Amino acid sequence: MQIELSEEQQLLRDTVRRFAAEVVAPRAREIDASGEFPLDFFHRAGELGLAGVYVPEEYGGAGMDEVAYCVAIEEISRVCASSGVILSVNNSLVCDPLLAYGNEEQKRELLAPLASGRKLGCFALTEAEAGSDAAALRTRARRDGDRYILDGGKVFITNGTHADLALVFATVDPERKHRGITAFVVPTDAPGFSRGHHEYKLGVQASGTTQLFFEGTPVPAAWRLGEEGDGFKIAMAALDGGRVGIAAQAVGIAQGALEAALAYAKERHQFGRPISEFQAIQFYLADMAMEIDAARLLAFKAAWAKSQRKRYSLEAAQAKLFASEMAQRVTNKALQIHGGYGYTRDYAVERFFRDARITEIYEGTSEIQKLVISDWILRGA
Repeated sequence: MQIELSEEQQLLRDTVRRFAAEVVAPRAREIDASGEFPLDFFHRAGELGLAGVYVPEEYGGAGMDEVAYCVAIEEISRVCASSGVILSVNNSLVCDPLLAYGNEEQKRELLAPLASGRKLGCFALTEAEAGSDAAALRTRARRDGDRYILDGGKVFITNGTHADLALVFATVDPERKHRGITAFVVPTDAPGFSRGHHEYKLGVQASGTTQLFFEGTPVPAAWRLGEEGDGFKIAMAALDGGRVGIAAQAVGIAQGALEAALAYAKERHQFGRPISEFQAIQFYLADMAMEIDAARLLAFKAAWAKSQRKRYSLEAAQAKLFASEMAQRVTNKALQIHGGYGYTRDYAVERFFRDARITEIYEGTSEIQKLVISDWILRGA
């Protein structure tokens, strides 16, 4: 694995960093306060190829690799975690399954507008009684000629408030448990489809989190992804990719917090000198920088493993677990460096602190990551 970024990846990093500074950062505080979904940002990001970073150009993407994807998500999340996860979901949880499991017609009709940023996607797996136990989902899909009829509901769906297409997981036969789960691409203007209210959360306020409901919603059989019963396999594979994206998001959040803390430590004076001259603060900054670098390398390793087209569940789980818990530690230290000011909304560090918390929960809790890692270790992988 190459540790240093290639020239192409460095160019992408610099391009996304400018885009984040000029387009994303000026509105980050505003959309956090209001919860407004930044749809205009998503479309503009699509014009840069960020809606489908590693999707081939023939299907509307940028045609880069998975490490480049990590770089892009980190740079966006460095200034706005909500914007980072919006892109992560569209890339990892919607475009990636379509690229891996879609037929040629689905790739051209469904993947291309998603990867180009003309349409926004969401990933609809979680239900009120099926979170970590995804196989327990109850949303039903009944075959009716050349279509399926969906009935049920989903919760905590990122991008759900504004998505044009939803990758929905439903069971064709509850008795078959996970073997009955099937994946469908559902247009959100379909009859019987509706959305719940926007969920106001501790962090990532502008990520468009909502409930989705299906009441006799028809879906063409041609928009089923894979075969009947393939849904659980598709969902688990998608979540592996999603965990790489969340690891990159966590690294970006932590990097933003470190930069804010470093700047504050240089300008804040106590006892007649900048607090950056105090060893306690220096040790905080050293720990933060070290942990961020370690998490970044784990994320790159997982992304590289994915690019090799081999099983990378272990690498994805390790990267997601370490990066998310690292982001908690780093943002906590960054807030502490700011002292009382860090606890106010006048400084971005409190937003980084709030946003970091969700990275330990969505796309597989820390406990689920430990189960994945321990399973691989015990099997001698």
